[in-house]
Amino acid sequence: MSAEFDAKSHVAHMEKVMGLTIEDDWRPVVEAHIAATQKAAELVLSFPLGEDIEAAPVFEA
Repeated sequence: MSAEFDAKSHVAHMEKVMGLTIEDDWRPVVEAHIAATQKAAELVLSFPLGEDIEAAPVFEA
């Protein structure tokens, strides 16, 4: 993940790529949500995993 993540640029890119138009009233809310999601992803991905950790099944039929 980039340490220089910019939520405003990301939202503008989403609008362009997905053909979205985010109203000005909602733009700060969307930007805050994107920034919080990015920060959470960076935290999860930076968590060290030991070599002895094995994947556990999430669903068993």
